[in-house]
Order: sequence, then structure tokens, then C-alpha cells
Amino acid sequence: MTFTITSQVILNNQVPMPWFGLGTFLSPTGEATQNAVRWALEAGYRHIDTARIYKNEEDVGAAIRQNGTPRSEIFITTKVWNDDQGYENTLRACEESLKRLATDYLDLYLVHWPAAGLRNQTYKALVQLREQGKVRAIGVSNFMIRHLDELLAETDITPAVNQIEVSPFIQRKELRAYCAAKGIVVEAYSTLSRGRRTEDERLAKIGQKYGKTAAQVALRWGLQSQMVIIPKSVHRERIIENANIFDFELSAEDMITLAGFDENYSVIPPAWNPETSPNWA
Repeated sequence: MTFTITSQVILNNQVPMPWFGLGTFLSPTGEATQNAVRWALEAGYRHIDTARIYKNEEDVGAAIRQNGTPRSEIFITTKVWNDDQGYENTLRACEESLKRLATDYLDLYLVHWPAAGLRNQTYKALVQLREQGKVRAIGVSNFMIRHLDELLAETDITPAVNQIEVSPFIQRKELRAYCAAKGIVVEAYSTLSRGRRTEDERLAKIGQKYGKTAAQVALRWGLQSQMVIIPKSVHRERIIENANIFDFELSAEDMITLAGFDENYSVIPPAWNPETSPNWA
């Protein structure tokens, strides 16, 4: 498949979503986030990912307005935080996110974590919001197979997206295969392991063949693995570098080599790990 910075995947409710976007997790409130979003849009990004708990929705909205790109050309994702979960709370949380982002609708609204006892009612509210036209597509984040099985037993509306941690070092192959079989697009976060593995010699060696950095190899691997990717940075040069992955293609041999890098290496603290933490029982 040929990718460009504006290439889109068609979600299971026929909404187009860019394969490539800017993540804003840990982007500081204020000028840093506004600059990052502005630089990303100037570089051709058309997909911005935020969340209520990131405390930067207002900055994302301000940067989008300042940039002047038509709202219809930008795909905005935000998420319901744990404290806001539950049916009525989620309806209110969406209204508050819309106000902070200064937009009439969200392109994608996600259940941020599979909070026990609340996640299914939260998702029910997302279905309602989609029916009201306040949200174009709905999905989940950090849901493992057991969470998805439980949810799909309760609803006829399959999530369009599952946003999860995936990198060459934690590939979640079984979960990704499950999502593909259900028509759920996988959106990978921390594809660069929050910068902890960008100096990996094996990635760098592959990158040398293409004149690319280790980080660019990891991001390209994500795309060629049919995942939406949202690398985060607040540095202009890195935002541009992360987007410079559309002029090469990893060979089939290199993709096989990268498949062998999986070591279940997660950057998520143990208390938050969706696979093992009792918080997400």
C-alpha cells in the first residue's frame, strides 16, 4: 500500500481517518502544545490526538483555529477520562471537551481506559453521542481482548478504533489480529517507546539502508503493519522528521526482521498495564 501524509483508512462506519497524526500526550499546557500543533499542520499533518486528562484540549483547539486550515480537513480525537466515565458523566464530559476544543463535533471519541464497572455504560454514551452527530466515530483505548469480548457482548455497535501501545518491541500480534477480524482499526501509541528505544542499533542498521533514522524505521513499520500512528513531539525538527517517512518502503525481508524484535517491552507503568493490572479487571 502506498501511503502519503494525508492517506486515510476508512473506519467501519465509513468515516475516513488519516493513517498519520500528531500525538499530544505529555505535551505541556500552553505555548509548547500550540506550537507543536501549528508546526504539525504546517508540515501537512491533518490528524491531532488529545485527551481530557492531557489538559491541552484548549491549546489544540486554539492552534487549529490560528492555523486557518478548514475544520473539515482536520481529524480531531479526544478521550473520556476515568473520572468522567459512566453514561451521564460521559455525555457531560463530551460537551466540556467540545467547549475546550471550540468545535461543534469530534471526529473520534474514545473510552480512554477500560474502567471496571463503568466502561460499558461509557461506551453506551458514546453511541448516543454518535447518533446525535456530536461525534463522527467512536472507539476505545487500552482495551485488551477480554475487554472487547465483554463490550461486544453488550452492544451491536463495534468500536471503530482501539488505540493501544504498539511498537516494534511490543507488537501485540494476537490483539491486532483480533481487532482486524472484528473490523476495528488499531491505532498505535508510543510507537517510539517514548523515545527510549530510538537509538536501538538494530533499527539504526535497517535505517542506514534507506537513509533514515531508527525512529523513522519504527514509524514506517507501524504504517506498513496497517496501524494508524500518532508520534508525539513538541520539537519542530522532530515533528518534521517523524513525517518524513513517506518516501521509502521497508522491504518484506526487513518487515520479517522487525517482527522478531517483539519482547513485550511496555513503557506503561505496571499499575496501568491493561494486560495485567487489576485496575482493568
